[in-house]
Amino acid sequence: MIIKKKKITRLDVILGLLILAIAAYILYRIAVGLQYKWDWAAIPQYLFRYDEERNGWVPNLLMQGVFTTIRLSLWGTILATILGTIMGLCRVSHSLFNRLIGWTYVELIRNLPPLVLIFIFYYFLSGPIMSALGVDEFVKALSERTQGLLTFLFAPPSMFSPFLAALITLAIFEGAYITEIVRAGIQSIEKGIWEASHALGLSRWQLMRAVILPLVVQRILPPLAGQFISTIKDSAIVSIISIQELTFQGMELMAATYLTFEVWITITALYLILTLSLSLSVGRLEIYLRRSES
Repeated sequence: MIIKKKKITRLDVILGLLILAIAAYILYRIAVGLQYKWDWAAIPQYLFRYDEERNGWVPNLLMQGVFTTIRLSLWGTILATILGTIMGLCRVSHSLFNRLIGWTYVELIRNLPPLVLIFIFYYFLSGPIMSALGVDEFVKALSERTQGLLTFLFAPPSMFSPFLAALITLAIFEGAYITEIVRAGIQSIEKGIWEASHALGLSRWQLMRAVILPLVVQRILPPLAGQFISTIKDSAIVSIISIQELTFQGMELMAATYLTFEVWITITALYLILTLSLSLSVGRLEIYLRRSES
């Protein structure tokens, strides 16, 4: 399979110059019309700071927010993939009850705003459930080393319950979309493969585990990677319950420093670095899968 390289056309150049002109005009209006005084020199200290006790550079507010966003997105995608796979299998099950469960989950979650889901889960479910299970007491009773590991992988002990609530909510929301990706992947398998597998005398579980799912994984990897990018963007919504991810840290920093444009432009750049790097990785993955299929 020969992949032709895309050439930059005259239209691309014109559109690029137009975008640059619009951006320059907006910056000019901010500086002149609003008489805004730019102070970019103050931003680097909020990315990294020098810690005299550790005798080295450590992440500051914005980078701490980036790391929290990465943790939320990574674990949220893993949980959402597990949930979406289970519900995707329910969507194509022979059992009417299982199909109803999968359909209800998808239609309910996809038609509710994530903001509403976070409020419902955090205020009505997370508090009573977390308290009843004794999550906070359990985490605080752990050894200092284990707490440090939990802080590295998830969140500090004081923020563990809110982080867990945000993580589960994000996984439930993203899982509804992954459910449809899995369902479409299973239904895209050719009829002949199903018939050949049935002819071998395989049970439905053996058929799904040994034949269908391995084929499905190859087909849904690109959209799953795209959903991971979407999870990074959707994770900003959990800032409303004081999860100290990138958007929350940006709002706190803006309120303290009044560096409105500098802070939000920096946050935009950090989100773009995360999402664009993943987008490029997804593009390479798609090229690799096309080559392997050919």
